[in-house]
Amino acid sequence: MLVVLVYVHVKPEYIDVFREATLANASQSVKEPGIARFDIIQQEDDPAHFVLVEVYRDSEAPTAHKETMHYQTWRDKVAVMMAEPRSSTKYSNIFPDDQGWG
Repeated sequence: MLVVLVYVHVKPEYIDVFREATLANASQSVKEPGIARFDIIQQEDDPAHFVLVEVYRDSEAPTAHKETMHYQTWRDKVAVMMAEPRSSTKYSNIFPDDQGWG
């Protein structure tokens, strides 16, 4: 399993539109065979900050995800919404074990 946290800071005027676009992407992403989870969380004290929690079944799954139409549509739509470039950090799964992700 590969866990990727994607940090996103959007311009305040785009918060609602970003949420909508990201929900559309996430709802399709969880249907991909290589994705175990795709969570969206929003910072409580600064709602312009989001974290996408992407859990991939193997190291090839992120590449396959980026080739999907829903990801490309999301990427292009939200590009103008960013207050700064998004960043990500990759993690190795510890617990639950890989089977625990469903």
